[in-house]
Amino acid sequence: MDSTIGHIHAETGSTDLTQRLRDAGLRPTRQRMSLGGLLFSKGNRHVSAEALHEEAVLADVPVSLATVYNTLHQFTEAGLLRAVAVESSKTYFDTNTSDHHHFYIEDENRVVDVPASHISVTDLPEPPEGMEIARVDVIVRLRSKD
Repeated sequence: MDSTIGHIHAETGSTDLTQRLRDAGLRPTRQRMSLGGLLFSKGNRHVSAEALHEEAVLADVPVSLATVYNTLHQFTEAGLLRAVAVESSKTYFDTNTSDHHHFYIEDENRVVDVPASHISVTDLPEPPEGMEIARVDVIVRLRSKD
């Protein structure tokens, strides 16, 4: 990958990204702008911290894996991303924050969207007093039939 590509992504729509970060209550630091450019310039997708770090390295964006994790969690807390935990040790970050569910393809360690309209979740239990259901996430695990 050409090392300038990441910089082009980071600069593309930088005014929009700057405003998006500010609207979410985040200061548009150079690292947030670079990682946000990589994340949001490719349409809706699911990415792990390790994969985003690898993209950043290939794009000559000088960030540590810890910084990538911190930024992804900050973006998630600010509502810019949605965390999809497929295992206790494996989380993907989804740029599509709309109401939808996921297939997890185990053989490929890949997450794919399932529209919310394709799954009906009914008969949910009453939450404990003082609590409300924020969201229901369904992850359908898939593997090859071989």
